[in-house]
Amino acid sequence: MKEVVPSTNELTLRGVVLGLLITLLFTAANVYFGLKAGLTFATSIPAAVISMALLRYARGVTIQENNIVQTVASAAGAISSIIFVLPGLVMVGWWSGFPYVTCVIICAMGGVLGVTYSIPLRRALVTTSDLPYPEGVACAEVLKVGAGGEGAAAANRAGLLAIVWGGIASAGFQVVVATQLFASDVLGYLRLSRSSNAASGADLGLSLALLAVGHLVGLWVGVAMLVGVLIAWAGAVPYLTSLLPFDGSADVAKVANLVWAKQVRFIGAGAIAVAAVWTLVKLVKPVASGLASAMAASRMRKAGQGALLPRTEQDLPIGWVAGVTLACLVPIGWMLADMSNGAGMGSATAILVAGGVAFIALMSFFVAAVCGYMAGLIGSSNSPLSGVAIIVVIGAALLIALVVKPMLPAGASQALVAFTLFVTAVVVAAATVANDNLQDLKTGQLVDATPWRQQVALAIGTVAGALVIPPVLDLLQKAYGFAGAPGAGLKALAAPQAALISALAKGVLQGDLDWSLLGKGVVLGIVLVIIDETIKRVRKPGSQIQLPPLAVGLGIYLPMGTTLMVAVGAFVGWAWDRRADASARPASRKQLGVLLASGMIVGEGLFGVALAALTVFSGKDAPLAIVGDSFADASVWLGGIGFVVATAVLYRWLARLSDKVAA
Repeated sequence: MKEVVPSTNELTLRGVVLGLLITLLFTAANVYFGLKAGLTFATSIPAAVISMALLRYARGVTIQENNIVQTVASAAGAISSIIFVLPGLVMVGWWSGFPYVTCVIICAMGGVLGVTYSIPLRRALVTTSDLPYPEGVACAEVLKVGAGGEGAAAANRAGLLAIVWGGIASAGFQVVVATQLFASDVLGYLRLSRSSNAASGADLGLSLALLAVGHLVGLWVGVAMLVGVLIAWAGAVPYLTSLLPFDGSADVAKVANLVWAKQVRFIGAGAIAVAAVWTLVKLVKPVASGLASAMAASRMRKAGQGALLPRTEQDLPIGWVAGVTLACLVPIGWMLADMSNGAGMGSATAILVAGGVAFIALMSFFVAAVCGYMAGLIGSSNSPLSGVAIIVVIGAALLIALVVKPMLPAGASQALVAFTLFVTAVVVAAATVANDNLQDLKTGQLVDATPWRQQVALAIGTVAGALVIPPVLDLLQKAYGFAGAPGAGLKALAAPQAALISALAKGVLQGDLDWSLLGKGVVLGIVLVIIDETIKRVRKPGSQIQLPPLAVGLGIYLPMGTTLMVAVGAFVGWAWDRRADASARPASRKQLGVLLASGMIVGEGLFGVALAALTVFSGKDAPLAIVGDSFADASVWLGGIGFVVATAVLYRWLARLSDKVAA
């Protein structure tokens, strides 16, 4: 019997437009924050709350329409992860800016590939899977609450207030930091021995957004990142610095950070790569099952039985998926050919383009599966995109070094590094969007949405995000620059993943990569995987104790100024959730904490972009500064005290707001 499709609004013009507006703002915020901290955040839940609050009194609004808004807007948290690669082209000196058309092709075409590649995985990883999809389930619960009566209206208003005031507080704190009355971090370095260069230090970034990231990732991810920090800064850095020739006049901070950047971070990269490979090994069976389900659905359509599929199981037809995939590969191939010819690699252009397109087509599917599975396991924000990017760049660089490099003169190495980064960027764009799409499809499954409509919506949001990323990157480069890039200043954005990935590409193709460091990281990663799997087997039923190897690796190779505050935020979020469990409405109280954290990230990100614009147009490095370097010591005390007070006031206010909603 043919299913009667409900007469509900779902993929509407107003929903798409609202989703696009949220996407543009959140993309800009995520690009800035990702370059500063090496982390991006999922935008689905705040987008859903904003949608429900703004469309509350619109005629005919449905839960499925609000779901489309969050699906479109979730692209902001997905495609902005391209900043893990693209700045590397500036760091290696290939680009001086971000060419608009090229960047849009990389982001949009790679992102749409992520949508198409995730479609045959939906049944295996979403419909028939027992993966928890924490962010997808949470977003669905938010949508269901918002579809209620007057109580839902109050909850929506409270959620919107949490986002707005979280953003205002976070941006306001950064305004004071920009005046230099508050320090941006609390740090100190010391020599551990009088007779050697053994050194270490601590760096705690004073950022409400970083605290919010810790709240969102949860206690055990935060603990694992703290373990990574200790491995790096209490173990590896002191040991490796102690091996250096002693120089009593050396700058301790400079020596410690140089050892971390040039050596220790590659150990973290090896550990992250192992975590990603382990995930891939566990994915073989579900990937095969997903492909079989997609082909079975295709055969039903061809046999004229497509109408028998429930509306909530209707993906884009597999033929369309194949056509869109091929259509995306054409501009990608043109871009690679244009880059190769422009770099003077004419004799190798054919093999570079053919190999590059084939590598992108095949590797994008594999990484889509890996990241999609991890999104279901621990959430989109915690998916091993960094580890996947490391595997991809090393794999691409090795193939080019073995096959293409011998055909070209020695002077072509920089062009080959750039070509490797182009290919890696497209694959990363596909991976991150696939990661996000499966999380959205889980939300859709729980609210009876139509999968193909969500898939179209995410493609729209991905293209919109791709249009805004290049100018934002240009603005941030002119205002701050990127650490390690030519002409970068003291306030350069760290862009840690882009720095690492570009260093790996250069190391492989120029033959100066220290494989022993990656090897040590691989060994460490194997040990961490064994420890984590052992913990999962022996822990008590219902216990959440774990030691995610990916998070430990991130703790090693992300800047300490980022990771320490994320760990602090994880403990703050845990304390908030503990108090929520003792309240009358724990789920609602926890959700308000998530929304406050999301608002804090958005607020700081948008202010960072605005400050970058002011810096560029004013021509001043610190356009809001009202005190000079002589105030530095006082600013550390004021900043630390101000941060603690701001955090306490925010969470105290949120507790009162939660009590009002529960009353």
